[in-house]
Amino acid sequence: MQLQFAMDTLTTEAALELAAAAAPHVDILELGTPLIKSAGLSAVTAIKQAHPDKIVFADLKTMDAGELEADIAFAAGADLVTVLGTAGDSTIAGAVKAAEKHGKGIVVDLIGVPDKAARAKQVVALGAAFVEMHAGLDEQAEEGFTFSTLLDDGKASGVPFSVAGGISVATIASVQDAGATIAVAGSAIYSAPDVGEAAAALRAAIREG
Repeated sequence: MQLQFAMDTLTTEAALELAAAAAPHVDILELGTPLIKSAGLSAVTAIKQAHPDKIVFADLKTMDAGELEADIAFAAGADLVTVLGTAGDSTIAGAVKAAEKHGKGIVVDLIGVPDKAARAKQVVALGAAFVEMHAGLDEQAEEGFTFSTLLDDGKASGVPFSVAGGISVATIASVQDAGATIAVAGSAIYSAPDVGEAAAALRAAIREG
């Protein structure tokens, strides 16, 4: 299972600092949606240039103009780009077309999708590389939210999936047990007093083989 670091900061400088600390311990560097909205796609280019050996994930959360938005993100250096699962099939198919042109991948973020398992099957059939079982910050704060629901949806989908929303040293083993290909950690790393140490602890909690 790979480890993805979601950098939910607002400046390229802060993202570069976080990435430098965490990079030795993670496989994928994610530029969060607020960062891209704040700093622009130049932040993607900066991270890719600083860490050419890492997979760079641009969390665009595209809802329309799938081919166009994915194309400009891939041109900026992204390896993976997100499209929302609530978007129309034509939007997802357009983004996949751009990915194929660049030799990159589309990830479909299932945040806000009621039946995540069913939609996961549909979007992978459209050409998505994998889906993200995702509970956003607002959803995690809602009464009644349970992390296990994301894992259950992932297992039920039968397709490659990542899990984002509540990943910590305490929960990462359950993510691996559910069959996820990627665990996405954000605040567990960037809110820690020592970012590198926090990333290393998550890496150590992932069983090899």
